[in-house]
Amino acid sequence: MCGICCTLVLAPRKDGSDVLAKEMPESLRRRGPDHSQQLSREVPELGYNVFFSGHVLHMRGCLNPQPMQDTQGNLLLWNGEVFGGIEIGPDGNDTQIILQHLSLCKSEESLLSVFSSIQGPWAFIYYQPSSHCLWFGRDFFGRRSLLWQFKNAENVCLTLTSVSISVPECGNVPWQEVPACGLYKIDLQKQTSVNSLAISWYPWKHRCIEYEFRTLHLGDETEFTEKLPNFVYVILNESKLFPTSSITPMNYSMPESCAETVDCETSSVNIEIFLSDEHNKKLVNQFISVLSESVRRRVLFLASCKNRPNCSPQFTVSEAKVAILFSGGVDSMVLSALADQHIPPDEPIDLLNVAFKQQEQKRQKTSAKQKKKSDAFSSPEEETQECDNSRVKKTTAFSVPDRITGLSGLKELQIINPARKWNFIEINITLEELKEMRQQRISHLVQPLDTVLDDSIGCAVWFAARGIGTNTSNGKIQPYISTAKVVLTGIGADEQLAGYSRHRVCYKTSGFEGLVKELGIELGRISSRNLGRDDRVIGDHGKEARFPFLDEEVVSFLNALPVWEKADLTLPRGIGEKLLLRMAAKQLGLTASAVLPKRAMQFGSRIAKMENHKEKASDKCNRLLQSLADY
Repeated sequence: MCGICCTLVLAPRKDGSDVLAKEMPESLRRRGPDHSQQLSREVPELGYNVFFSGHVLHMRGCLNPQPMQDTQGNLLLWNGEVFGGIEIGPDGNDTQIILQHLSLCKSEESLLSVFSSIQGPWAFIYYQPSSHCLWFGRDFFGRRSLLWQFKNAENVCLTLTSVSISVPECGNVPWQEVPACGLYKIDLQKQTSVNSLAISWYPWKHRCIEYEFRTLHLGDETEFTEKLPNFVYVILNESKLFPTSSITPMNYSMPESCAETVDCETSSVNIEIFLSDEHNKKLVNQFISVLSESVRRRVLFLASCKNRPNCSPQFTVSEAKVAILFSGGVDSMVLSALADQHIPPDEPIDLLNVAFKQQEQKRQKTSAKQKKKSDAFSSPEEETQECDNSRVKKTTAFSVPDRITGLSGLKELQIINPARKWNFIEINITLEELKEMRQQRISHLVQPLDTVLDDSIGCAVWFAARGIGTNTSNGKIQPYISTAKVVLTGIGADEQLAGYSRHRVCYKTSGFEGLVKELGIELGRISSRNLGRDDRVIGDHGKEARFPFLDEEVVSFLNALPVWEKADLTLPRGIGEKLLLRMAAKQLGLTASAVLPKRAMQFGSRIAKMENHKEKASDKCNRLLQSLADY
């Protein structure tokens, strides 16, 4: 994980760093606290200046400053991890190796082939001084954030950055996410005016395919991007070249005959029945194998904190390197069980569980429901009967659904591996702290997204990833700050395995055909809906978000399957959605968590409607906008 930034100004003798907000370097430095460096290149004969700022979070191999420069003067800003496709040894540094590959490229085709071969999340900015070309882009899924902003006062200015800052004195020029639909190139030798900017687009093959050979003039409303200034032009590259994704295309096949829909509210189905079928069992084992390998790649070969710059002197080998956003639901439970198989046995694993304080009136109304729903679980109230009254009151205030299922999930994991030190971190957030940190930090990270849903999830993930709470795993209550630099998240499971309630609605109204089409759309929009935001929010703590369900091989495996082998929405909630994952959970030895119905983070943590009970998830969030205005 790194904080990367580049500013291009179409004017000679003007420093690109001058146009950056003074807060931006600090925001980037939080993402990359281990080393910071700035470089600029002025080319007066062509009338441009380009400024680079790199901030490194050291994860593996030797620490290399960014921007990294080769012997030809090429500069690379890299925010990513290589998990396959290009060989990176346990002690290798991916930035260095990627630059070595790029340095050998003699054509556009060879450069595109480098990025086509990389498996893993990335965003990059690459400057070639010999050809005066500036390349940039995001991986196929958009798992790393990259924003752009265009200004045109006396001269055109383009800023590319991992994270934005709103600057009122600059007229609040909007930031937008660079669409994860391909790579982009600016040929500065062909720029004929300081008042316009032309960008060549190299779309991913197998994605955004409907845009092939179409010339796009920004300012038009398209699915490719939101409206951009009329002085910016995006055109398909003249050579009509494409980076190629290794992802297997979605299987759109339909079953020969469809099962009759059953009453999903009353039916009772034992998931073990499905595992008794040999075909299902083979399929589940294959899924576990490919997902396990994805987790392994993301939890091993991490640099020890004691060997890192700016590391806490109190660090010991017994502190966690890996944390998991943990609700106790099937996604986080499966990731935890698989991480346990690969992380050295003497290393603890941090389970980050966030809860937002419930108002007294709301707790009274929901306590009866919670008691009925939690018969199969040990509630926090039961665990604290012998504590003093103030402790009981505090525990009750944060006894949200995700806390209850999280504690139950912890017990399952302790049964699977009692020797592992599982750190269950209770992260309790009050309304006052939520408002304070939204204004100070979170609102800037969530933008350019601006809905109530983005606010809820952005805030919940930010506090969870911060990892400040109490460790209650061993019957003791101890203050705790997570040292883990890698944060695993289950995003991507619902999008691929029909986990959302809208998938049931789609299936009921349009059958398998509508469901498959909807799942195909899900991955296409996950970069703009989720991944950029989550990368910015988690990265703000100097930690790296990793998405095992979005590994290229995992997605290819799931894409190759017909939809009925991934989910069966004729079955009840807690069974039919993500059926393949639930069978995998059972196979891994998980019990109650394997059949928990899907519960969105904003509801499970109880942040949703905490401040406004009448708003909808899709509404513009006035709290975000006000926080940006007040900053």
